Amino acid sequence: MIDAARRARLGPTRQTLHRIAVHILGRRRFEVTGRFGLRVTPGGFGTPAFGEGPEVLRVAGTLLMHEVSDVVTALAISGSTLRRLADAVGVDLAAPFSVGDETPELGAVDEPLTLDAESTALLASWYSDSWQILDRVLGDLPPMARPATIQLWPEHFDAATEVDAGGGTRVTLGASPGDAFCDEPHLYVSPHGPQRPGDPSYWNAPFGALLRRAQLLGVRDPIGSGASFLWTGLQRLRQGHNA
Repeated sequence: MIDAARRARLGPTRQTLHRIAVHILGRRRFEVTGRFGLRVTPGGFGTPAFGEGPEVLRVAGTLLMHEVSDVVTALAISGSTLRRLADAVGVDLAAPFSVGDETPELGAVDEPLTLDAESTALLASWYSDSWQILDRVLGDLPPMARPATIQLWPEHFDAATEVDAGGGTRVTLGASPGDAFCDEPHLYVSPHGPQRPGDPSYWNAPFGALLRRAQLLGVRDPIGSGASFLWTGLQRLRQGHNA
């Protein structure tokens, strides 16, 4: 479990990074390509290369990195404002923009931003580990599973993919930095249908099953253990479909 003091710092940092992910990175990529999906990048998250530059926007620790062709500009996030970051990378905050029903509000665009360095590093590490966990699961899937490209989705700020769990039933496998249901980083299995086969204790959330980051701390192979958790959900869904 994350202690109360760390949780108090993690929440605001996660919210600030979420706003930047949507209203700086997501907006900029969408303005150029019509797409807003993100990826995990060194020290944080960012866009894939896009446009004619090509261009990349990414958060590395407490910096916003803007790469265009062979030129890179580093901007400190703490002490800056959402408007200054947007102006620096050519984003129009006045333009209508949505990444889904839970798009975070712009908020006070001229209010100085603050990031807790420890919380930022924790989330960056979590995203990196989670991406490896998802890659490991996808690497062992048969082609018939039709896995979707892993993306960091701006709406919920989670890294996720979809796969076929059998009989055309799709299931989302993902990693959240914390949300309204569980404010700690966690892995999750979310079937698109009502089936919850096998041991009911595994299905410990309204949307399916989750495993908190804290449950992976101290284990010998956290990547393997995380992948095993996701695989358990897939196997139960497949067995339920074949029953």
